[in-house]
Amino acid sequence: MRFDVRLKRWALAFAIAALLGLCVLAPASAAESTPAVTARDTVTLVSESNSYMPGAPLRLGLRFRLTPGWHIYWKNPGAAGAPPTLSLTPGDAGDFVWPAPERITEGPVTVYGYTGEVLLARRFTPPAGQTGALAITAHATWLVCAKLCVPEEAEFHLTFAPGPVTPAAESALFAAAEARLPHRLGWPAVVTPEGRLIVTPAIAKGDEMARVFAGRPYFFPDRPGVIDPNAEEMREKAGRRFFLSLATLPGFDANADLSGIIEFDGDPKRAVAIIAHPGVVPLPSTTALPLWQSLIFGLLGGLILNFMPCVFPVLAMKAIGLAQFGYARRRAVIVHALAYAAGVMATFVVLGGILIALRASGAAAGWGFQFQSPASVTAMAWLLFGVGLNLSGVFSLGGGVTGLGQSFAGRHGLAGSFFTGLLAVLVATPCTAPFMGAALAAAMVAKPAAALGVFLAMGLGLAAPYLLLALLPGLGRVLPRPGRWMEWLRQGLAFPMYGAVAWLAWVVSREAGSAGVLGLGAGLVLLGFAGWLLGIGQQSPTPRLRRIAQSVMVTAVLAALAILSGLAAVAAPPSLLAEANGGEGGATPYSRATLAALRAAGRPVLVNMTAAWCVTCLVNERMALDSAEIRRALADRDVTYMVGDWTRQDPEITAFLRQFNHDGVPLYVLYPGGDRPPVVLPPILTETSVLAALETVREKSALAAGAGTP
Repeated sequence: MRFDVRLKRWALAFAIAALLGLCVLAPASAAESTPAVTARDTVTLVSESNSYMPGAPLRLGLRFRLTPGWHIYWKNPGAAGAPPTLSLTPGDAGDFVWPAPERITEGPVTVYGYTGEVLLARRFTPPAGQTGALAITAHATWLVCAKLCVPEEAEFHLTFAPGPVTPAAESALFAAAEARLPHRLGWPAVVTPEGRLIVTPAIAKGDEMARVFAGRPYFFPDRPGVIDPNAEEMREKAGRRFFLSLATLPGFDANADLSGIIEFDGDPKRAVAIIAHPGVVPLPSTTALPLWQSLIFGLLGGLILNFMPCVFPVLAMKAIGLAQFGYARRRAVIVHALAYAAGVMATFVVLGGILIALRASGAAAGWGFQFQSPASVTAMAWLLFGVGLNLSGVFSLGGGVTGLGQSFAGRHGLAGSFFTGLLAVLVATPCTAPFMGAALAAAMVAKPAAALGVFLAMGLGLAAPYLLLALLPGLGRVLPRPGRWMEWLRQGLAFPMYGAVAWLAWVVSREAGSAGVLGLGAGLVLLGFAGWLLGIGQQSPTPRLRRIAQSVMVTAVLAALAILSGLAAVAAPPSLLAEANGGEGGATPYSRATLAALRAAGRPVLVNMTAAWCVTCLVNERMALDSAEIRRALADRDVTYMVGDWTRQDPEITAFLRQFNHDGVPLYVLYPGGDRPPVVLPPILTETSVLAALETVREKSALAAGAGTP
């Protein structure tokens, strides 16, 4: 009995010794490495298993436990930073499976990264011919930042015993990391050339993602240099879709897919991976606008356009037509009013069709697009100059006063009425009247037939007063009887045309500099000479003299057209554009980055989107924005006055206009500061309306007392 007890004791001791010997002689295996520890973070290499099988993938990961206030970076670090890297020996190619990041603000800079604890996992496949214990060496680099950034690196070691891949205790870390990965749900998404992202979530009513969708979306692009992280993303929803207006960077390719993550700030935060394909999709705020409402807005906008300063030069031609009402037959009056309306509506349809085609091709065109070309502005100036010469009597296209009655009812008079309507629209395009913004935005997203209907409604609104005056009975009794005064009126009304030419010459100076003004002036001389020759030919008693005058006239016109073709390629020098972009009068030139930095600092900003060819813009600036009272209110409230000049095409300004569903200027947006949403001011400003808007911005004293941000 005593021998048996001794034998059992010896057997137990031998087993313990053998076990200890195995522990000493066999390689150590663990699922987490020795940590690299600093005051900023604790970093280890972890595995989901203690064992391996040759050729069977397993997961490894860098585990970061960051000190509060410190962060590391996502694969796209945003405006600054660098993502972590991991290389393995032995190793195979692979990258981290990145969890959804956070937005982190570093002063005026926005970066994408992680705080707290995060596991960056990747797959690793042991070599197929591996036998015995497998030792892995991992070299990792990362950038950890707070108020300052510190580059760090470390080597980690793990040893795996051969055997089935079974979960270790650390496998729970990988399960938690999986929960932070973005969902791959295949949501349809489109990105427009201006950087407008449209996503249609495929979610069932009542499921978990439907609750998550209630949160606000934010887009993280996969690649840096494509979307500006410092710019504010404008978010909108319409039905089952949501829209994000993104600020593009030079690396953005309008013809390439845009991939990234949409993260919702609901409870809990969830993220969805998307791939947006290039395309053109309706704006959200107008897709829900009924067609009948778009037509009414277009009609009202066109009606109000009659009272905008852009149309003043054409009022001269309208005045002559109204003066003729006094003695023309009633039927003739109505026919000419209809011809004028036809010219207005046809021109609206042609301009609208060109604008729709440009937008469909990806061009960032808006209302008044033709005025962004110095050649187009020059052509308009020459056209108005020719009309002025005709009104002054240099040459005649419709007979004198003695033939007005017959001409008014004749074919040539109808063509003149149609031409007057055409000219009215061309001159009116620099203006955007109230209601026109919504109507134009609706037209840009509607089907072509509906869009042209909206433009027709605008034309009908512009022609309506003239039509109503023609239809009113007894109008002829109000006007004086025909006489010599009509010739004086005709000649006197040439001067508004010459005034419009002077204004357009100033616009050309802003778009093409002194070279453009020289070309415009040379063309005016040539066209004036051609008009004089035309008048001589009309008065010449012999056919020979008429032919000579006409030949020289054609030569002068062809020379002017050659100048016009040269102006089509003229661009303003950088120094001139800098001046035109609002660098005068204490204004800050608009840029996405500057606006984002000011908003990130909580500063109030008043943005004025304008153009040299926009008469409404110029009137608003002279009558309201440039007043001493407004300047004082801006200074008292420390409001940055920012001016964006759209005289020439500018993609940044076009993107800003689209954020607020505008296709033209003027546009005035007040950012009150802090987290308060922007306020869009009316297109027609008064000093009172601007002061009332500025009342929402706290004064400097309140900001200095700590009520606002620094």
